[in-house]
Amino acid sequence: MTLYGYFRSSAAYRLRIALNLKGLDYEQVPVALTQAEQLSDPFKRKNPQALVPVLEDGSLLLTQSLAICEYLDETYPNPPLLPKTPGERARVRALALAIACEIHPLNNLRVLKYLKRAMGQNEEQRNSWYRHWVDEGLTAVEAMLASHPQTGRFCHGELPGLADAFLIPQVGNAVRYECPLEPYPTIRRINEACLALPAFERAQPHLQPDAV
Repeated sequence: MTLYGYFRSSAAYRLRIALNLKGLDYEQVPVALTQAEQLSDPFKRKNPQALVPVLEDGSLLLTQSLAICEYLDETYPNPPLLPKTPGERARVRALALAIACEIHPLNNLRVLKYLKRAMGQNEEQRNSWYRHWVDEGLTAVEAMLASHPQTGRFCHGELPGLADAFLIPQVGNAVRYECPLEPYPTIRRINEACLALPAFERAQPHLQPDAV
């Protein structure tokens, strides 16, 4: 398998965690988002959205991190990323989607670039935008975790899975943008538990081949 990604992309970070949790070998091909490599014709033939990650598995070209994680879970079922029952799987997907659909789209690189170039916002204004949506999103995720009896050492129970693979990159981005984490004690506890595991440690942005 080949993973096309960028070291700071939280969506690619999710995939690295998922692949590591599965114990799957993969080659990384960096796509320099800050140099617009994702807009090149060769890459857009792999993903017309011009986004990372893209996972190449044999003849398959797969896009969208959640869809790829579910593909991995169906194709390489052990260890599972999703729990057994429909209700539990729905809960885990809801946690992942709260990050992937509600926080991340407002704060990804192309949005921040648009705020700068088209809207004329300075760095302080862009950072304020970023922190606002992180706080609103993580406040909700904290409540979803803290109030639920199935939250354990990890987002769901005592083993890491899909929701953790989505949460930890978002926490990493929050730290990078100096977002206060004190209001989210459950998230902080889960983050510490995850980063103590090799699958999460090896996936961290600063350890990737294209880290600068």
